[in-house]
Amino acid sequence: MQKNLVIVESPAKAKTIEKFLGEDYKVMSSYGHIRDLKKHELSIDETSLTPVYEIPEEKKKLVSELKSQAKKAEQVWLASDEDREGEAISWHLCEVLGLDEQKTKRIVFHEITKPAILQAIEHPRTLDMNLVDAQQARRVLDRLVGFKLSPVLWRKVKPALSAGRVQSVAVRLIVEREREIQNFQSESYYSVNAVFGLQNADGSASEVKATLSQRLKTKEEVEQFLEQCKDATFTVQSVQKKPMKRTPAPPFTTSTLQQEAARKLGFTVSQTMMVAQHLYENGLITYMRTDSVNLSGLAINAAKEEITSQYGAEYSKVRQYHTSSKGAQEAHEAIRPTYMNQSGIEGTLQERRLYDLIWKRTAASQMADAEIEKTMVSIECSVNNVEFIAQGEVVKFDGFLKVYRESGDDDEEQKDEFVHVLPPLKKGDGLTRREIIATERYSQGPQRYTEASLVHKLEELGIGRPSTYAPTISTIQQREYVVKGDKKGEDREFDVITLKGKHITAKKRHETTGSEKGKLLPTDIGTVVNDYLMEHFPDIMDYNFTAKVELDFDKIAEGKVQWEKMMKSFDKDFEPTVEKAINQRTEHKAGERELGKDPKTGKPVFAKIGRYGPVVQIGNANEKDKPLFAHMPKELGMETITLEQALDLFKLPRMLGEFEGEPITVGTGRFGPYVLHKKLYASLPKGTDPMSVTIGDAVKLIDEKRHEDERRHLRVFTEDLDLEVLNGRYGPYISYKGKNYRLPKALHEKARYLTYEEAMAIVNK
Repeated sequence: MQKNLVIVESPAKAKTIEKFLGEDYKVMSSYGHIRDLKKHELSIDETSLTPVYEIPEEKKKLVSELKSQAKKAEQVWLASDEDREGEAISWHLCEVLGLDEQKTKRIVFHEITKPAILQAIEHPRTLDMNLVDAQQARRVLDRLVGFKLSPVLWRKVKPALSAGRVQSVAVRLIVEREREIQNFQSESYYSVNAVFGLQNADGSASEVKATLSQRLKTKEEVEQFLEQCKDATFTVQSVQKKPMKRTPAPPFTTSTLQQEAARKLGFTVSQTMMVAQHLYENGLITYMRTDSVNLSGLAINAAKEEITSQYGAEYSKVRQYHTSSKGAQEAHEAIRPTYMNQSGIEGTLQERRLYDLIWKRTAASQMADAEIEKTMVSIECSVNNVEFIAQGEVVKFDGFLKVYRESGDDDEEQKDEFVHVLPPLKKGDGLTRREIIATERYSQGPQRYTEASLVHKLEELGIGRPSTYAPTISTIQQREYVVKGDKKGEDREFDVITLKGKHITAKKRHETTGSEKGKLLPTDIGTVVNDYLMEHFPDIMDYNFTAKVELDFDKIAEGKVQWEKMMKSFDKDFEPTVEKAINQRTEHKAGERELGKDPKTGKPVFAKIGRYGPVVQIGNANEKDKPLFAHMPKELGMETITLEQALDLFKLPRMLGEFEGEPITVGTGRFGPYVLHKKLYASLPKGTDPMSVTIGDAVKLIDEKRHEDERRHLRVFTEDLDLEVLNGRYGPYISYKGKNYRLPKALHEKARYLTYEEAMAIVNK
């Protein structure tokens, strides 16, 4: 009889654990949840609001195997992850496998190492139903919101849309930021910088760079100031030296790891979590879903040894970090390497880079402060009662900076902030003006979110949990509510006014402003959905509501609140609001915007969401003549498109002439501009203006499309027109009545000459 059966949630984790346990232990994987809510149904009892679970078809064989092995075992150990999700997985296993919760041993560990596993075996516990209930509450609430709001959107906005408790609020943040940017009015000002010369005691000269302590608003003000400076003298008024200390950041939590990996490595949030999962399951880092910044005594001592060995005792400083955020995940330690003496690992490039980041952050958290001497020099101008400020910083002791420096959302290429060194200066020193440069600058508006800064904002507001940020950010992009894109900058002219010697010169220069890479931008559909939900479901979209819900989940996990009671309290107000929204009649569809009148027909022109995305419409649906529609290109937005731009879209389709006795036209549709001839569509090359296409261009595109189709359609059978041999991306295949059938490699060369019998034999195989 098998003595011990250990069940974990992933094969990789099972493989690693198996190495640490003896022959008396068999380790199997549940491959995540073995049962869940039904995919395409609410799957929640409408009266009691309790979930209705099912075992998916693809899991039934696995469940049978697990049941068989559980019956054979003297003792079953449930070793899923230590968070609420992991606890729920263990509970589902108990329920489905018919295990006695009191006799089944539950073990948790923060790292997959031999000591941690053996210690967990020595200190098992029973299932914590409070944690399970907290997970169920989250699952049920999110299902209620998603399944009841989505049909409202299908009816009021467009089919195939979805809503979610966290995802919709995340979209709201991005939409509101975009509107802040659109409404921001940039103002110009002048930044004034000076270069002074200092005569040293040994006869050499040094350079001092300084900035005027105030901004100048107009060009006239600048010119007047520079005129005054022509004959002015400049004297050091004061020199202040101030010692400063820079303290390292705490070790990684899930959120800070996601942010830093995005800034330093260019990883998406999903990518970070996937790579971190691999590192954890292979026993290289501790559990990567945690809000804790604590480190175990063992980890602190190991870090101290490694730092002392690599850098010297003066670089070591033991630090205890404590998690201050309420409702932190149950995991009791920060994300760190399992072995600090392992500064590098084998693995994929992504795994090596992320591990290196985690190792450096952990090491830095246990290192001495950086000691910096900051110098501030005030330089007085003799004629206009203004001062220039020169600043310098010198690193006296690099401390933790030897290993790691934290990035910020606004960092530009990690500029080194400690490189500027001032020459020795004292009060009363006279300085020689070499040049003063006034540069026109513009006030900066709000910045669009990156994945990293969005994670930071969600955490700041208490929306969701760090473990949910990756799927949330992926979902809003998959739903095309938000796109991660690059925004082209605009050319802008600015003034540079220079005083050198006695001469003032003014030059016009150009710069590209507003260019952004990898920023999150709301789509028209995302904006319309957000506005509709904000109007009809303000409570669901409220930041405070979403944050309060998370605190309620925490109370459930602590055993202070019954989850069923929380669900009923929520649904009591939510259900009537849904009913009201779905039954409400409105004159216009959500997001519809009237742009003006068509001068030719006098009919109204609208921008709206159509079945396949944003469109422009001339006329009303209830009129005798059917309205005209034009697809809206991506570069135009529903909130910003003008009447003139909208009417330009109706210049298409336009007839170019005749080809082979049939008209040939150019138009635009859901997938962009195209040429049409005899029901054959050929897409225009990217960037081609459909208004500039000639009949010669169109004929060429049609010919190319025909040749492409000929190469694709290898064989048609007169015996059955539904049967066809096609050339695909991976070679020839058979298409029959909407289904595709792989062609054996041995038949690839004769694909064009297959007989009807041979083709049908493959179909019926």
